[in-house]
Amino acid sequence: MNTVHVAVTRQVKPGSESAYEEALREFARESLHFPGTTGVHLIRPAPGTNGREYGILRSFESEEASQGFYESDLFRKWQERIADLVVGEPIRRRLHGLEAFFRDPHKAPPPRWKMAIVTWLGVFPSALLWSSTLPQVLAGVPSLVVMALVNACVVVTLAWGVMPLLTRALEGWLHRSAREDRASGS
Repeated sequence: MNTVHVAVTRQVKPGSESAYEEALREFARESLHFPGTTGVHLIRPAPGTNGREYGILRSFESEEASQGFYESDLFRKWQERIADLVVGEPIRRRLHGLEAFFRDPHKAPPPRWKMAIVTWLGVFPSALLWSSTLPQVLAGVPSLVVMALVNACVVVTLAWGVMPLLTRALEGWLHRSAREDRASGS
């Protein structure tokens, strides 16, 4: 099963924020019951800003479920309901591997270069550990089987151990803006 993550953002008209938020919460609750939907996270503008960009991070159990949702009457009715509350068309992007792993319902994804660095920081020691220990333990096992097991161990180590720790430990840096990076010399 290939989980699909989609981010949709909308600009809300000035003065329509409360009406949009209420409609968005209602739509999110209702849409959770759509077949194949595995999660919905709402993103509001940062407190204390004048931002009017709202987002929904939506997860589906498959590409077919995602496509079915965006072609559904439920989604079409949602678009009609909010037409007078928003400016322009929605921006919809599918989140791929890195963005999906680094997603935070309260923040925009970090730049890809930062995600790549953090991923490398997780992959390198994990791959080094498993590729130096498993071949010794599995001496005599065909090399293709050993490499498959090494890769499986690296993926499990990353998904359930290393990456959650790294993304928490480096959260401040990951989500710091480019302007803040330049100001601090990072």
